[in-house]
Amino acid sequence: MKNLYSTLFILFIGLAAFGQSAEIKKADKLFVQRAYIDAADAYEDVVDKDQHVLQNLGDAYFFTNQMENAAETYRTLFLRHAEITAPEYQFRFAHALRATGNQEEADKYMSAYTGEDVDYEDFARKLDTAVPHVYTTNQVMSNSSSADFGIAFYGDRIAFASTRNQERPIYPWNKKPTLDLYSAEISDDGELSDIVLFSDEINTDLHESSATFSEDGQVMYFDRTSEDRVKNEEGIRVAHIKIFRAEMVDGQWSNIEALPFTSDEYSTEHPSLSADGSKLYFASDMPGSEGSFDIYVVAINEDGTYGEPENLGTGVNTAHREQFPYIDQKGVLYFTSDGHQGFGNLDVYRTEGDFSEVQNLGNTVNSGHDDFAFVIDEENQKGYLASNRRGTDNLYVFTREDYVPPVVEYDDRETNPETGRQQLRDVGNIYFAFDKSNILPEAEITLNKVVAIMNKYPDLEIEIGSHADSRGSNPYNMALSERRAASTLEYIVSQGISRDRLTSKGYGETVPIVDCEAETINCTKAQFALNRRSEFTIMNDENAMDSEEMEDE
Repeated sequence: MKNLYSTLFILFIGLAAFGQSAEIKKADKLFVQRAYIDAADAYEDVVDKDQHVLQNLGDAYFFTNQMENAAETYRTLFLRHAEITAPEYQFRFAHALRATGNQEEADKYMSAYTGEDVDYEDFARKLDTAVPHVYTTNQVMSNSSSADFGIAFYGDRIAFASTRNQERPIYPWNKKPTLDLYSAEISDDGELSDIVLFSDEINTDLHESSATFSEDGQVMYFDRTSEDRVKNEEGIRVAHIKIFRAEMVDGQWSNIEALPFTSDEYSTEHPSLSADGSKLYFASDMPGSEGSFDIYVVAINEDGTYGEPENLGTGVNTAHREQFPYIDQKGVLYFTSDGHQGFGNLDVYRTEGDFSEVQNLGNTVNSGHDDFAFVIDEENQKGYLASNRRGTDNLYVFTREDYVPPVVEYDDRETNPETGRQQLRDVGNIYFAFDKSNILPEAEITLNKVVAIMNKYPDLEIEIGSHADSRGSNPYNMALSERRAASTLEYIVSQGISRDRLTSKGYGETVPIVDCEAETINCTKAQFALNRRSEFTIMNDENAMDSEEMEDE
């Protein structure tokens, strides 16, 4: 009888192991097919989760934006198998922790991954002093539970990608229909209306997304998944993404063809056309990329041919994902990345000039989740982006404003310690937005008081001394301060004060109110703002102004 029990026990253990092995094989097959929701369900049924199961289960959660589940699974993975787990899981674990608000633990794993000290609080504090704009963001309302993203300006309408077409095949990754392109009207408060599918020439049973249009609306570039699947390095058959071009002919989108530098072997995606139509920016994982996806630009020749795609380099591109480029009317490039330091997962960045340096747009745009597909109308300071911060990809509308420094109250006048002369203070100082020299409405109130004082004391002569904060090079800050002094002088002259009674001088960053070092950025945004100012110094005999009467002003 004892031998019988032993035999039955061994048989039971063997059957259980066989059953678990079958469950893992089923889950692995779904994972390889990128059916991540179904794969996660299958891995959850595995009783004894080994390293392999925990890695794939964490990834399945991560790739479907189930960040709390991802963080919990990765934590178990590292508690049990930290010494033999690949660094890429540190990277994903850190981003999952960012999304759930656990910044201290995220810093630990991101520091281990990068080999550098990563301090989220320090990053956020420094960025708060450097970002010149504040964004007010609201979700676009469309009465849809679908995933929507990727708005493009399309004449007086917008174009966007959506999974709302229930007649399309279900995509195994997220169990939603494949993407189609739509156009719509959008109100100032972000309400979508008159939502219309693009024609069947554009939309198919494959994914279509990320449209961009020429200024006249006659040419369109967009993404479409390739019909052919090819094996990647892991032996998995993958359908890559290609950029297509279409022309408007007699009111219909026609002559639709893939661009010549696309391929079945890699993806090209997320096109953005420059305002003059001469350059196309896009993302790709083509050979020679720095990471999983990089930002590229290609010249569009006058004869309709294309140059060779050029990688934008390591100032923009990292070993991770850079996607969703958008080139605005002024040549500023916005893009999305999870490789630069940010608030977690995909953040929106900007760069211009030679694209050698990038700047995170700050926490009024970015969250701990994926924030991407940013576009802006520079003239109206209004734009759109997509984010999955509420669980699924949704569209958001934003307005953008320059950061306006606070009004700071001072005594009426003081003695300048360097010149020994009296100067007007706030009746006196005015302040400027970051990197700007125009007179703000708030400053006009102070300047009108200066005008009133100069009218009351007709012998009074004033020097306008203007200043910059410490961000930027010394020559640039000197020129900026001189522009600020000049615009201040011109405003006072426009109010009837003789130009002969005024002089202007720029001091650059040499005479700060608050000593801020640009390299360490050790000041708050408000402290930097105090240094962006114009001061008013009394240049002739101080008896030109009776002190008691001035106090009354």
